[in-house]
Amino acid sequence: MSIKENLLAIKETIPDTVTLVAVSKTKPMSFIQEAYDEGQRVFGENRVQEMTEKWENLPKDIEWHMIGHLQRNKVKYMAEYVSLIHGVDSPRLLAEINKQAEKHNRTISCLLQVHIAEEDTKFGFNEEELLELVANEEFKAYKNVKIVGLMGMATFTDNADQIRKEFSGLKSLYTKFSNNYTDFTTLSMGMSGDYKIAIEEGSNMVRIGSSIFGSRN
Repeated sequence: MSIKENLLAIKETIPDTVTLVAVSKTKPMSFIQEAYDEGQRVFGENRVQEMTEKWENLPKDIEWHMIGHLQRNKVKYMAEYVSLIHGVDSPRLLAEINKQAEKHNRTISCLLQVHIAEEDTKFGFNEEELLELVANEEFKAYKNVKIVGLMGMATFTDNADQIRKEFSGLKSLYTKFSNNYTDFTTLSMGMSGDYKIAIEEGSNMVRIGSSIFGSRN
């Protein structure tokens, strides 16, 4: 199947209320252009250098999402254009994003990454750390970052019940926070293998790569 056919097939399984982030990391610009020509405007990358190169060469109305683990020293290279940073997993990273966004007179939207998986390899805050962060005066003073929601990745497993439980836990946390923070509009959870469960559990943003562009290079 072509990228066009894959994209249309995926879109048929996603409600209009859910944003599709096409994960284009490691994929050539021609693939992104093909998806763009079919109306896709939101793309996710996990390497800042690669994303910047694509931003420079592809249509300017593309929304670029940084979806991977982000190092603080890389923020400055994308502060000028990035639309949403999915994986904010530490207060120091948030401080750096605020600082670099200010230099470009921008406000950068961010999601706080929550550790929901039963794996040590995933990054993110726990509930206690989240509460601590949002109560912090320094955090409240940031003018150039806007926390718009939460993101989480489920354990990499075939156990659908476990995945559902992890997503459901993140959804309750999101609900708890969105009652107090009006900017909370985005719950990013679900990838190619588990996005249908994520949507059932309340996700309104999914990150799908291999089902659109084919398996990883």
